[in-house]
Amino acid sequence: MSTYARRRLEREFLELVKVPPPGIFGALRDNNLMIWDVIICGPDGTPWQGGTFQLSLEFSEDYPHAPPIAKFHSTMYHPNGDP
Repeated sequence: MSTYARRRLEREFLELVKVPPPGIFGALRDNNLMIWDVIICGPDGTPWQGGTFQLSLEFSEDYPHAPPIAKFHSTMYHPNGDP
């Protein structure tokens, strides 16, 4: 059965693939709509310029009312994250 979260994630993932934001790429992990693997290329003119950062997003059935869990797999400094 399809839940609201899954239907919304399906729409959002198709939009990400169809019209990706500059420097952002995503794929489903093991064809699981609830876990996304994402690559972000550091934007020009920022401290992250030239970097490539890998992260995963894990969504719950409460999405969008509950945020996904984001885990960075690349080493990077960000003032709002643990090193």
